[in-house]
Amino acid sequence: MSEQYKMLGDKSRLTILASLKVRELCVYDLVDILGISQPGVSQHLRKLKAAGLVTETRKGQWVYYSLTLEDKPHIKAALEFAPSMQQQVEQLKNDCCQ
Repeated sequence: MSEQYKMLGDKSRLTILASLKVRELCVYDLVDILGISQPGVSQHLRKLKAAGLVTETRKGQWVYYSLTLEDKPHIKAALEFAPSMQQQVEQLKNDCCQ
């Protein structure tokens, strides 16, 4: 549980989790939201996946990420206090992943 809480201590990872709370997203969507490089986003996603907080689904050539919090009510509760990313997710203009 402490390892999962550590994932929330990084601003970028917390922003990723809050964004995925809105809907599943691809790496390029998260690059736009975070304003960091694709390799940087991928590194954060790899850590979140290793912690069991996100899962990936392949759709054609694109990989989409989503939350996996069903068995982690402590993380789900903590994310209730994260600022909403609804507006940022709705403003995404990436056509690459659609």
